[in-house]
Amino acid sequence: MQSKVCLVTGVGPGTGAAVVRRFADDYQVAMLARSEERLAELAAEIPNAHAYPCDVTNTEHLVEVVGQIGQDLGDAPSVVVHNAVRGAFGSFMEIDPAVLEENFQINTMSLLHLARATAPAMIEAGEGSIVITGNTSAYRGMAYFAGFAPTKAAQRILGEAMARELGPQGVHVSFVAIDAVIDLEWTRKRYAGKPDEFFCQPADIAEECYRLAHQPRSAWTFSSVIRPFGEHWTLNS
Repeated sequence: MQSKVCLVTGVGPGTGAAVVRRFADDYQVAMLARSEERLAELAAEIPNAHAYPCDVTNTEHLVEVVGQIGQDLGDAPSVVVHNAVRGAFGSFMEIDPAVLEENFQINTMSLLHLARATAPAMIEAGEGSIVITGNTSAYRGMAYFAGFAPTKAAQRILGEAMARELGPQGVHVSFVAIDAVIDLEWTRKRYAGKPDEFFCQPADIAEECYRLAHQPRSAWTFSSVIRPFGEHWTLNS
């Protein structure tokens, strides 16, 4: 296949699938998630989408999959969207420390290993983009977010360190903080009665990821904060 390649982690029914659909217009998209069944369904539904079942915390397998993508799709990924996420909520006295460690492995360490596996080819090509999807937990630690916010804050800081190193080499790294409740089946049930404008649409998040991945070099964004027009700002940014 002779076309650009985009790799997306954490391909679920919401943001991940929306990102795949958006990039599949112009890219061969490699979809990574643990659910083989979900990926197979999306691959059958979306042209140019390819399933690669993978647990991103399994570093050896993750690196193998990145190599396999290059072989299968004809080129190394020039765009990576790291959307894999795991959260747990509770006070610092209540959370299971093992759960916090697992969340750190998914949210932060997998980004490190993914970037180490994909950035060298981007550096060699002199171009590329790594987009990290996050939320405003990355900027402040609220009560009952002790099992989640520390991992997203570390993810953002890791992304910034990557951006400072990779930017001069032609590779753009950006972080999208979603200050909103994303429109999903389970969030609709949890926030029953909320109007449509309360929710952030996955397709609109995907559009922001696409925009960041294609910014001109003279005006790169690292930190992008997006929210619905009616959202009460939880972050002064």
